[in-house]
Order: sequence, then structure tokens, then C-alpha cells
Amino acid sequence: MSEIKHNTHAAGTQGRFDLHKTVVLVGMMGAGKTAVGRALAARLGVPFLDSDAEIESAANMTIPEIFQRDGEPFFRAKETQVIGRLLDEQKGILSTGGGAFLSEGNRDMITERGASVWLRADLDVLWSRVRHKDTRPLLRTDDPYATLKALYEARVPVYAEADLTVASDGETSIDNMVDRVVDALLARPDVLERK
Repeated sequence: MSEIKHNTHAAGTQGRFDLHKTVVLVGMMGAGKTAVGRALAARLGVPFLDSDAEIESAANMTIPEIFQRDGEPFFRAKETQVIGRLLDEQKGILSTGGGAFLSEGNRDMITERGASVWLRADLDVLWSRVRHKDTRPLLRTDDPYATLKALYEARVPVYAEADLTVASDGETSIDNMVDRVVDALLARPDVLERK
């Protein structure tokens, strides 16, 4: 069982939905996976977990510290282990780091045990959300915008393999983003149904 509890159940929403599989939110840094994930979990009355937060808790270090000390390959191996454990623990909403879905093994595991939802945001939206943050180890470069652009261009075709795609335009409220995700999930009765 996870040590970190991010779950907040919204009053009056529990019991309105049946979640049959864990929903795994994927996409670029800044796409809104954590904010939308927490609100979605509350709406559905299910647990919310964040793979990056789980890794930080287990290591007692931040993601940038892990990258610096142990390198990205070590981090990615731990990330795969944590995602597998969280998929096995209980059905809920799982937010993943931006690079997690790039691994074919992770994609296969998520498809077999859950359902992936790509929060698709344009490059300008992502840049406006991450440019003032220093918690993104992959953007610690001389030209963070160019780095983000290169990551975006390389990752978008992989994110497009997600089971479902929901647009994140940067202007839509979190509640309305949750509405969009719920609508997309309801199109997959093997994942989510209304009671």
C-alpha cells in the first residue's frame, strides 16, 4: 500500500461512477496531469496517486536530486517499478512523469492493467506553465525553450498512442478539464461507467 495519500473524496460524488481500471494520465510536463488528476479522483471518489511523488518519498530525495545523483536511467527503472506497483495496488487515478510513457514496457503495462489518457497541450501552453519553475531537471539547459520544444516534438508521436486523448488548452478550468476527461472515459465502458 502506498505511503502517500493524495486522495480527497468530493462529498456527494462517491458511488456515482464505477471505475473498472486505473486511469493513467500521461503527457508533457505542464500538461496538468497532477492538477487534473487530483480533481478527477475527487470527482470519481477514487484514490489519486502520483508516480513522481511516490519515487521522491521512497528515495527521500527530489526528482532533480535523483537525476543528479543517480542519473536518468536509474530514475526510469525506479519509475517503471513504482508504476507497476501502483497499477497493482488499487483502481484510481495515476499521474505519471512526462517521460514515463516513452518506455514501450511502461506503455504495454499501462494498456494491460489500466487505461492511458493523454492530456494534449500545445507547446506554447506548456512553456507558459513551466518556464518559471526550476523543478524540471530536463529543462536545466542553456536554452530551456529549445529543450522543451525538442522534447515535445519527440514525445508527441508516442503520447498519441494513448488509449484516449483530451485537449488541455490552457484556458479551460480544472473542473471543465475533469468534465472532458470524464466524458472521454465514459466512451470506454470497460474503464468507467455511471451507476
